[in-house]
Amino acid sequence: MTGLAAQSPDLLHHLLLDRAIKVAVVVAALGILALGMTVLWRRAGRAKDRLD
Repeated sequence: MTGLAAQSPDLLHHLLLDRAIKVAVVVAALGILALGMTVLWRRAGRAKDRLD
């Protein structure tokens, strides 16, 4: 039982690091998505003005 208790802080550290990495990946993906949507929105707006 002592071996399992000694590993729990390492396991907790690993799980927290894993969660932080996953959150960072999701935040980065959302930022890239927002940037892409902004670029598309602006280009679509300019194309619409050119057609008139």
